[in-house]
Amino acid sequence: MKKNHTSTAWLTWGIMLVGANLRLPITMIPPLLPTIKQTLGLPASMAGMLTTIPLLMFALASPLIAKMGNRRGNEWSLLVALVILLAGSLLRIISSLTALIAGTLLIGFGISGGNVLLPAIIKDQFPHAIGAKTSLYTVTMGLIASLGTGLAGLLNQQFNMQITLAAFSLVGVFGLLVWALAFRTLPKKAARQDVQRKNIAVSRSMLAWWIALFFGLQSFLYYSLLTWLPSLWQATGFSQIAAGNLATIFQLSGMPATLSIPFIAEKRHGLLYSVWGIMLGFVLGALGILIPGASFGLNVVYALLMGVASGAAFAICIVFFQKKTADAYETASLSGFAQSVGYLFAAVGPVLYGFIQTATGSWDLLLWLTVGLTLLMFVAGLIINANHRIFPSKANR
Repeated sequence: MKKNHTSTAWLTWGIMLVGANLRLPITMIPPLLPTIKQTLGLPASMAGMLTTIPLLMFALASPLIAKMGNRRGNEWSLLVALVILLAGSLLRIISSLTALIAGTLLIGFGISGGNVLLPAIIKDQFPHAIGAKTSLYTVTMGLIASLGTGLAGLLNQQFNMQITLAAFSLVGVFGLLVWALAFRTLPKKAARQDVQRKNIAVSRSMLAWWIALFFGLQSFLYYSLLTWLPSLWQATGFSQIAAGNLATIFQLSGMPATLSIPFIAEKRHGLLYSVWGIMLGFVLGALGILIPGASFGLNVVYALLMGVASGAAFAICIVFFQKKTADAYETASLSGFAQSVGYLFAAVGPVLYGFIQTATGSWDLLLWLTVGLTLLMFVAGLIINANHRIFPSKANR
């Protein structure tokens, strides 16, 4: 049954507002950490866990959400995830360390719902506009996340931590309300006949493992570089403000790539060119920072190169989920599997980079490690591009 115009409009707004909630609850926390530590007595050793907890929840919850989506429907399962996400956001407003940790756990589960299910929903609901709808939610996700980082500290200074957390939770309220309205406008689907496809063992596919490796490596690099690049730039002689500006450029420069990659992927050899571009961006950026005495202007270029590569790497993972699967069932299953493996790997990244730097006293080693991991990701990307789908034939299912 075809969707009417009202349903299409609500779904489009819902996809955008769900995307707005997929990084904001995490990126708004770092500027609030000094206040959180002072107000709630959060130990310094626990501060980093407020970022790590959601990543671990992504790893644990992603396969569960994929199964729930295939059994109960992706749209309904996303609605449940958004309720949990909002509950976690509201729980964090309470001035209590226990409420903060519990709310962060719920937020991690809720965000996993959007991470896993949105690519499948887009493939199912908008088969002829996959690139446009994917760009819509990935760009909104990056833009709102960046604004959240900048506005959280400002709101905290003007008001207080509770008001700041409450203000940002409104984004979750809007996301839930709009998605609930979109869900109500969807036509009733016929009962599913293919019971066996409710449990799709994507782990049996070698291509699915390559996609999981690619996703894990890009997540590992993004979160590790986001955590340590400011310290690295300060160690090379830049001021705290200059290092922070370079880190902001790294984060924001990925947005044009997340917008364009889904469209580039539709072109002939678009995926292959994208894989090459991602490799060159990370490698040239990291090698550039290794050059001693480079000016601020050159480091802006290096930050742009790595930022664009990072944004493109995330976007191409979403494209892999959609293009390397036959239908929305497989998309949700592959998305859940790859994100479970990938985010578990990514959670280790910032800690491992910090351990290596502390143990060796070398920032250069981290950049060479970045180059090495990028080349491994490049090989995985070439292999993924050379294969058509995770299950080439029904006989392999």
